[in-house]
Amino acid sequence: MPAKAGTTNNRVGARRCRAQFRAVLKLLFIGDIVGRPGRDIVAERLPQLRTEHGLDFVIANGENAAAGAGITGAMAKLILESGVDAITLGDHVWDQRGWESEIGQLERVCRPANLPASNPGRDHLIVERRGFRLAVFTVLGRTYMNLKADCPFLCADRMIAQLKGQADAIVVEVHAEATSEKQALGWHLDGRVSAVLGTHTHVPTADARVLPQGTAFICDVGMTGPYASVLGRDVKPVVAKFLDGMPRRFEVATEDVRLSGALVEIRPATARAEKIELLTVRK
Repeated sequence: MPAKAGTTNNRVGARRCRAQFRAVLKLLFIGDIVGRPGRDIVAERLPQLRTEHGLDFVIANGENAAAGAGITGAMAKLILESGVDAITLGDHVWDQRGWESEIGQLERVCRPANLPASNPGRDHLIVERRGFRLAVFTVLGRTYMNLKADCPFLCADRMIAQLKGQADAIVVEVHAEATSEKQALGWHLDGRVSAVLGTHTHVPTADARVLPQGTAFICDVGMTGPYASVLGRDVKPVVAKFLDGMPRRFEVATEDVRLSGALVEIRPATARAEKIELLTVRK
């Protein structure tokens, strides 16, 4: 069963009894779910993965769930029913018409934290399992990104301060284009959060590691969707646009569907990451 999510919390200062926790807690962070292929593989494979890997928490980026751009309330509910505990979003957050009216009604979905405060929706989530509270929030990068967003570094600092004493660990998703920006944020937050996990570019990177002060890091956890594609879209129209510059409709591809994400092991007594590795599952 999915863990219960709340709306407030952080990592440092957890001095409650830890006897109820296992030596290591396991988190799966699923990368950008793209269209129906991505939604279907999550529904089909996640229940088995939760059992097989003994997962305590599952978080997924769902910003491309609706035909590759945005998400709807109905789709968010289906993803949560598949066994996902919390859904994060990125720069396509407002692509679907009417979503701005739905997001506030979904307690286990959050928008990027560094969007203007006037934007609807929650800027973080708390997922709780057996008394252990895991906070998650997303920051958008600003290099080569189009949405209006505050500085992700200062926003992360603010969110960590806000969550102090309200959660036992924090996971930060950095939804950004530039690897340099993602790496810089990882170093900036090392030792202050349990993980800094990159999304947005849809290509899993080979740099998964635990930084010196105990923060798990990776530039991009990869895409959950069709890999016989260009970032989840049919190959031919994308290549054609590169050749002649003419606008075309980019449909979501359908072949070589994979679930991609990062497995992170967190020691509850310290909120430090013990291990991080990529997970890829084919349909």
